[in-house]
Amino acid sequence: VMGSGAETVEYTARYLQEHGEKVGVVKVRLYRPFSVQQFLHALPSTVKSIAVLDRTKAPGSVGEPLYLDVVAALSEGHNRGISISPHVIGGRYGLSSKEFTPAMVKAVYDELKQDHPKEHFTIGINDDVTHSSLNYDPAFSIEHSATVQCIFWGLGSDGTVGANKNSIKIIGEETANYAQGYFVYDSKKSGSVTISHLRFGPHQIHAPYLIGPGQADFVACHQFTFLERLDVLKYAKPGGIFLLDTIYTSEEVWTHLPQEVQHDIIEKKLHLYIINAHKVAQDTGMGGRINTVMQTCFFAISGILPREEAIAQIKKSIKKTYSKRGEVVVQQNFRAVDATLEHLHEVPESAMMGIETLANIPVGVNGSTQRNGHGRSIPLPVLQRRAPVSLEAPMFVRDVLGPMIAGNGDDLPVSKLPIDGTYPSGTAQWEKRNLALEIPVWDPDICIQCGKCVMVCPHSVIRMKVYDSTELTGAPETFQTTDAHFKEFPGMKYTLQISPEDCTGCALCIEACPVKDKRQVGHKAINMAPQPPLREQEKDNWEFFLKLPYVDPAAINLSAIKNSQLLEPLFEFSGACSGCGETPYIKLATQLFGDRMLVANATGCSSIYGGNLPTTPWTKNAEGRGPAWSNSLFEDNAEFGLGMRVTLDKQQEYACELLAQCTNLLNEDLVDSILDADQSTEIGIQAQRERVALLKKHLQGLKTTESTAESRVRNLLSLADTLVKKSVWIIGGDGWAYDIGFGGLDHVLASGRNVNILVLDTEVYSNTGGQASKSTPRGAVAKFAARGKATPKKDLGLLAMAYGTVYVAHVAMGANDQQTLKAFLEAEAYDGPSLIIAYSHCIAHGIEMRRGMDQQKRAVQSGYWQLYRYNPLLAEEGKHPLMIDSKEPTLPLEEFAYNETRYRMLLQSDESRADTLMQLAKDDIRRRWEQYQQLAQEEPHTSK
Repeated sequence: VMGSGAETVEYTARYLQEHGEKVGVVKVRLYRPFSVQQFLHALPSTVKSIAVLDRTKAPGSVGEPLYLDVVAALSEGHNRGISISPHVIGGRYGLSSKEFTPAMVKAVYDELKQDHPKEHFTIGINDDVTHSSLNYDPAFSIEHSATVQCIFWGLGSDGTVGANKNSIKIIGEETANYAQGYFVYDSKKSGSVTISHLRFGPHQIHAPYLIGPGQADFVACHQFTFLERLDVLKYAKPGGIFLLDTIYTSEEVWTHLPQEVQHDIIEKKLHLYIINAHKVAQDTGMGGRINTVMQTCFFAISGILPREEAIAQIKKSIKKTYSKRGEVVVQQNFRAVDATLEHLHEVPESAMMGIETLANIPVGVNGSTQRNGHGRSIPLPVLQRRAPVSLEAPMFVRDVLGPMIAGNGDDLPVSKLPIDGTYPSGTAQWEKRNLALEIPVWDPDICIQCGKCVMVCPHSVIRMKVYDSTELTGAPETFQTTDAHFKEFPGMKYTLQISPEDCTGCALCIEACPVKDKRQVGHKAINMAPQPPLREQEKDNWEFFLKLPYVDPAAINLSAIKNSQLLEPLFEFSGACSGCGETPYIKLATQLFGDRMLVANATGCSSIYGGNLPTTPWTKNAEGRGPAWSNSLFEDNAEFGLGMRVTLDKQQEYACELLAQCTNLLNEDLVDSILDADQSTEIGIQAQRERVALLKKHLQGLKTTESTAESRVRNLLSLADTLVKKSVWIIGGDGWAYDIGFGGLDHVLASGRNVNILVLDTEVYSNTGGQASKSTPRGAVAKFAARGKATPKKDLGLLAMAYGTVYVAHVAMGANDQQTLKAFLEAEAYDGPSLIIAYSHCIAHGIEMRRGMDQQKRAVQSGYWQLYRYNPLLAEEGKHPLMIDSKEPTLPLEEFAYNETRYRMLLQSDESRADTLMQLAKDDIRRRWEQYQQLAQEEPHTSK
């Protein structure tokens, strides 16, 4: 064996040797050139059988590379007269990042003992297709009894992983113990499930694999809702400790635990500790970051250090970690540490009243009502762990995606997976993560039906519909409705509805709501309220709401915000961060053009939350139409999208040729109407769809014996759908557009082809940890710019405008949503390359995400981000092509910048440099404003 699995094999072999097994391992450190002589010298003369492990798959070959070299080396040795002649088998391990554990190693050794072992095998997967996999006992462990193993379940961005990294440092540096940490993330952004695997003990740790089921001495669950959908206690060993973050008291918590959790606690005799970590964090100014609270609990319970010493070390670590963010942040963390211990309680056995049953509580129905720590009445949740997805979900979603959602994807047999790797779209609707502690609640009495809350929602969980009152038949009693205030829909009803189980609780919608209730200070048309008591009723309301019809896009003026937000989003419930600044732009594009979009997506955040397993947020409408999406690399995504456009153009050109050639076989008026169709509006596109449907019906009914005509008919039938206008979008972040993919982007802009480019500008490489890009502004701190970026931001829009033939827009939804909508409509309508650069607030900026749209507004008011549109068509009409949509700066730059940690950090660490860069940044803003004002006033000239 070689590579990552060698250490696991070595220490499993040592363990088995100590227990009387005659086994060994040869570790290959230098692979090629492969030394036959040294390999043969390393083999003992008593060896009878060898298993060669490769961490690769070589389709079409008789075996994997190391296996082939070992077999060849033994053959050469035999030719040289060396008498070693063992039986050799080959196997694969660790493919697709599969775990490789001592249990799997033991299974390989056990296979070698067989009279007829498998010549070629896999380990770690359940291959029920070729039946090449080996069975193994996952309970087998070689860990020393003195090694303490701990599991921490956290929510991405709640600080759990960071706290555990600090814990490892404290244990490793301040005690005599060795320490190790591994961190597992799901496929979401912040708001994902994280699992921290920590080991520490007096002996060296040689365990490059995760803690297995039934092996953890300590399990912490930092999000109570995880208990409803995840088997968090599968890792706990008998007699272990379970630490739970919950809003319930030690007297209340037992009746709120799912039946399966109660069973595990009793069966495994676990010690249960609880704390309301979110309340402690909120009371001490920490917001939703409960990391310091739970870290303090861990040290207090584990006893690895005396409490006083543990607290001192935690505070020392806090000072080191957060000092650059300012003394306020440090003191907030200190207060959280000090407040933790008085809120930490062990649940006495007397409060564990046996396993609750559902004899009198139907599944899905709340039971009795109790009071929580906030003094609120909250109905008991469903007392059984719910299925990963609804039983109403399609079979593939239930049988394949469901186990993945539950964290059991590694257990799926090969036969369950798609043969061609194709996964269905629109599956995010089944996941129901229930992340939000609070969700928006609509007040129809004061709502002005502006649609702003719907527009800014990053996860498409808030939607609005206008419908006939007859549609309300069968509506739930709690379903809210009011008269619609749309001139296009007199006498109709209106509803604003929230999906409670998909909402992440970001509260962007609350901040976007312009309504102020004169009767109640702070009350708006949409307000946050605790999710648990609302979940079941709003779930029913949501399901009824989905059955209501959407309006016909051709029946409304899409240039108005409130009208555009009546359209169905075809990008929903993604794994993006709570409060994400990117996804509202993507959602808007799908509302306007989604039923005919083709999307080339660059690697980055948008490819992770947009195209990662287990579920897909890109979806389709009731007619089965939706975006066709594919991901490509940083360096070639622009060309990838251009290829889509060129292909479509060629297909459409060929379809038109075939259509003209088939005129004698078809209705001439139909042919002419298709070829001459005006598809510049939704009405025109719908009319063309109807004509193409009629064409396909005619083609399917045609019968001709002439081979050329038959070939034309067949080809035309396959290409007929290309006769309906398609919208090609190339989407990515600033790391792609400004940096690595800029050469390709420039090539596409110069091509003159009809493509739409959307740059989601977070001004940093958000997906890979916050590295500086050419989009990063002067003075901002980022990785590779720790002292603040010294150079100004690259002006991508100005570079594109230099061609004179590219539509360019600089937008910020939070500053001017109407300008954003107008830019999207104009860009798509422009018959040529268009570029929309969209300011996207980001968690990497170090802001309170619920204020993201307000921060966008400040960016524009300070002149940091200008709003403009450059339309070459205006120049053709003799008008100024550049329109400045933002006003002259009125807000001091500091009032925008120092709301963000990326700027404040430099102010804390080097105030003099921060002041210097801030002044230079102000000079940048002034020069840019003057330059754009001059460009906007230049006499237009025709570039084509």
